[in-house]
Amino acid sequence: MKKLLLLLAAPAVLFFASCGGSKEEETAASIPGMMETSITINGNQLSIMVPDSTKGKLEIVEQSWGATEIKVGKEFQISIEEGEGDVALMKSDIAGNDVNKFKRYIKDEPTLLFWESEITQPEFHFYTVVKPGAVSYIIQNIKEEMFSEKAAQTMVDAAKTLKAKEAQPNS
Repeated sequence: MKKLLLLLAAPAVLFFASCGGSKEEETAASIPGMMETSITINGNQLSIMVPDSTKGKLEIVEQSWGATEIKVGKEFQISIEEGEGDVALMKSDIAGNDVNKFKRYIKDEPTLLFWESEITQPEFHFYTVVKPGAVSYIIQNIKEEMFSEKAAQTMVDAAKTLKAKEAQPNS
């Protein structure tokens, strides 16, 4: 009987012991269909969650103006660049756009704007400033494309997972 009780208790102990992960790990692990990828921006090692290979081929392109673009299929296309960002200025630009007419904010926070606009049909965009360590980064959807609300929300969720990685010693 003791052996049976021990056999049944062991999995429960292992389960509860594994539940002690950090909030950051839980957030990254809780995005279904996402995988972690590493990028380098201005010598800084970072990681971010992006859609897995079932959503499309991962493309990472460093642009001449300093941005790193990450694309996975047609529904995930973000640009990340080092900088403090200016949410108030972006808000002004959104309101003043005579071509892509502002409709509404889905999220209007101190470091995140997520909005709906329209030229001929509804499209969704985001702009956020993330500071995963000592350096701030501006993350936004690539402007040349149109995204559904769901696609833009996936990109916003991914942006929140940006984190600085420890520099690896040269071997």
